[in-house]
Amino acid sequence: MNKKIVLGLGLSCVISAGFTQAQESKEQPEMSFFVTSVGMGKGGDLGGLAGADSHCQSLAEAAGSKGKTWKAYLSTQAKDGKAAINARDRIGEGPWVNANGIVMGENLEVVHYSNANFNYNGSRNEYGATINSRGMGNSPNMHDILTGSNMDGTASTSSDDATCNNWTSSDAGAAIVGHHDRFRFTTPGSSWNSVHKTKGCSLDDLKATGGQGLFYCFAAD
Repeated sequence: MNKKIVLGLGLSCVISAGFTQAQESKEQPEMSFFVTSVGMGKGGDLGGLAGADSHCQSLAEAAGSKGKTWKAYLSTQAKDGKAAINARDRIGEGPWVNANGIVMGENLEVVHYSNANFNYNGSRNEYGATINSRGMGNSPNMHDILTGSNMDGTASTSSDDATCNNWTSSDAGAAIVGHHDRFRFTTPGSSWNSVHKTKGCSLDDLKATGGQGLFYCFAAD
């Protein structure tokens, strides 16, 4: 074979390999955060933290996630001799990115104090789609996201129910919610994880308040 042809083929292979490596190095990190695309259908009764975690895991795996342990960003209150559980203590150390590669936070400090990307554009579901927001002309409104948490990610210490009886009630009680679209349609100072309480814990009450029983999911490892 002509030496020039051989040399050309060799150079072409080197360039091709280099291009492939460059492409691989630019691949976005795997999803490690999302808002549930659907609720569990029973209002604030999520089957406790275990049921909510299972919902996160199932949705993530259906969307193609592999090898990650998913946790719902939900707090529980101290009750019946059991200590409170803080949402921030359940989700690992970060970093977390959404399905479209947007970095939601490098660590817990950023998530709870800077959190610039927790907004309509960043808070996407497991397929990378936006969640219905109030004022956008889409319905139903889904901007309330269940958390049961304070702004710093800790459990509410209120004597009143703030977690729909620790995510087991679809009747009595209420739950703290955040707004996934906070920068676009909420007042200054409102938060992605702690804004107000729901009218109640039934699915109808959640809808009437401005939500559909959705919650945040984070990969804890």
